[in-house]
Amino acid sequence: MEEIHIIALLCTGLVQGLISGTLGAGGGWLMTPVQYWVYEDMGIPSDIAIRMAFATGLFVILPVCAASAWGHNRRQAVWWKPALVLGAFGLLGAFGGATLASHISARPLEIIFGVTVLAVSVRMLTTNLLMANKEPKDNVWLWVIWALPLSFAAGLTGVGGGVFMVPLMVLVLGFQMHMAVGTSAAAISMISIGGIAGYIVNGVSVAGIPSPSLGYVYIWPWLCLSATGLVMSQVGVRIAQGLPAKQLAWIFGTLALYIGLRMVGVFEWFGWPL
Repeated sequence: MEEIHIIALLCTGLVQGLISGTLGAGGGWLMTPVQYWVYEDMGIPSDIAIRMAFATGLFVILPVCAASAWGHNRRQAVWWKPALVLGAFGLLGAFGGATLASHISARPLEIIFGVTVLAVSVRMLTTNLLMANKEPKDNVWLWVIWALPLSFAAGLTGVGGGVFMVPLMVLVLGFQMHMAVGTSAAAISMISIGGIAGYIVNGVSVAGIPSPSLGYVYIWPWLCLSATGLVMSQVGVRIAQGLPAKQLAWIFGTLALYIGLRMVGVFEWFGWPL
């Protein structure tokens, strides 16, 4: 990697950690485009580059979201029962999604990633998320039913699952926004393990992945992203607890909208350097 790549990854880790702590999302939606650019600039084929971006991003999400969950738990903003159920069953779905992604070419993965994030952003920006008076649904089977498809999408698109999990918890399960953020961070730190395992197993024999690596996981970018992400995740936790739920939702939705449009290729189609 060149110096510009290292700087880009370190800066991305800062923002990713902030997103993780503030929004309960892993930040894969941000790490994936940046890593994809870095790997292609290094001369890595696009099909391998996109999988490396997904795999390495999930590996970053594991420690950063675990640290975020720890910070939210200290502020009593994690409901551990659904977090453990969603996380445990989500391991299976994430492994399956990662396995499928290992056999799909780059462009379909980019489009799937972008369209999925766009759908989430529209839902977040157009729905009233202030559900403080609703009782959250305490239903283990409902959590299990949602855990598998959500985690499958997380493994397939390398985003960890927070981008899907937070809207689900608020819009469907009746969580308050702040509790959804903390519980999501705890759940996706576990879900990411399944996705990581899938990308490692399916990438072991693939040629063209630079060393050192674990399957599709490239270690040097992981270190850069994790180093700054871990620090900023705790800053994000503090910010999240001080922001109103509606403002949190708007930040979440706006970021998702940009990343979705970027990955689908809308800005390139208009010739906008964004």
